Order: sequence, then C-alpha cells, then structure tokens
Amino acid sequence: MRHPKVLTASLAATLGLGLATALGAAPTASAAPTAAAPSGYAAYAGSAEEAKANKAFFEAVVKSVAEKRAANPGAAAVTVVYSAANAPTFRTQIARSTQIWNSSVVNVRLVEGSNPDFRYYEGNDSRGSYASTDGHGRGYIFLDYRQNQQYNSTRVTAHETGHVLGLPDHYSGPCSELMSGGGPGTSCQNAQPNSQERARVDQLWRYGLASAFKTS
Repeated sequence: MRHPKVLTASLAATLGLGLATALGAAPTASAAPTAAAPSGYAAYAGSAEEAKANKAFFEAVVKSVAEKRAANPGAAAVTVVYSAANAPTFRTQIARSTQIWNSSVVNVRLVEGSNPDFRYYEGNDSRGSYASTDGHGRGYIFLDYRQNQQYNSTRVTAHETGHVLGLPDHYSGPCSELMSGGGPGTSCQNAQPNSQERARVDQLWRYGLASAFKTS
C-alpha cells in the first residue's frame, strides 16, 4: 500500500479506500490496466497528505454545490448530484451506497442527474479505488475491479462516497466504522456509517455550505 501523492502542479488531490494516488484528470473509460493489485490493503495507517486530500475533495464538492445553489437560492435541501454513467458495472453498489447515505444523514442528499458535482468511474488500477479532485469543483470516484472483488463492494463504494461528504480515512478503526476502509481486512462486510460518522457529515453540511457561500 502506498502513501497518497498530492500533485500540486495540477492541483489534484486524491484519497482512497486502502491507498490513494493523485491522477489529476478523470480517467478514460478504457483505463490502461496496471500491475496486479497487492492481495491486501490493510496495513495503511494514513498520512498528513491524505488528510489534506480528503479536505480538498470535500471543499471542491461544496464549492460546486454552492455555485449551483447561488443560482437557485430557493432550494430547500443541500443536494449533491452525481453521475454513474461511466461505472455501469457498479450501478447496483452505487445505488445502495446512495441509499445508505441518504437514510443516514439529513443535511445533504445524493441524487443522480445531469450537471454532476462528481462522477463515478470504473477500471483496473493496482492502487485500488480512490476519490480525486482537481481543486476546481470537479471530482470523481474511481472503482477498481479487483479491489471490489476482494472487499465488500458496497462498503468500498459507500466508503469512497464518504470522502465526497467530507469524511477522512481512519484505517485503524474497527469494521463498524465505515471510514476504516480496508483496515479491518476483507472479512469486514459493514457498509453503514456509524453514529459518529453520520453526525460529522451532518455537521459538515450544516456549516460547510454556509462557509462556501461566503467565499464563492
């Protein structure tokens, strides 16, 4: 498992389930296969760079949402729009993770639609699944085929979506903690955020959007 790398030249920030590496631009549908992924992702302990990447992704999504809300100030709820068009293999898992988060928090809602705040992609990457942003309000989640075969795929998707909602990785946490990612190993089947994670997301979206309006 590698440490994430922040590519400041392209303002890319990346974070992952059990590892992360910045790619900058969104991957193509036919992403080139790389070397086989390692058999496990459990040893990673996180880093300051990854914490920074988590924050950057959340801020990019909030900025995108705030700009659209400014054009429609009467909207009652904070809605984050995604596209799953480039990840057809994982449509079921994406739908499940969306349902999980929408039933877990009250201050933000995920919906599929046009003009998305972020997109899902799929493909082969030895670095596994991750979330990435260019720092300008555009981001994506990449879902790796092999990692999703090794781990509970809905957990992988819900975990990466957690980054969109502002949560950092915490690989040393128990299986009951969604953002512990690959830390508890492949036997962990939990795809639900715990009470602390739910409360944190609600707090972030209660105050984060207001802050974004002040600076956008």
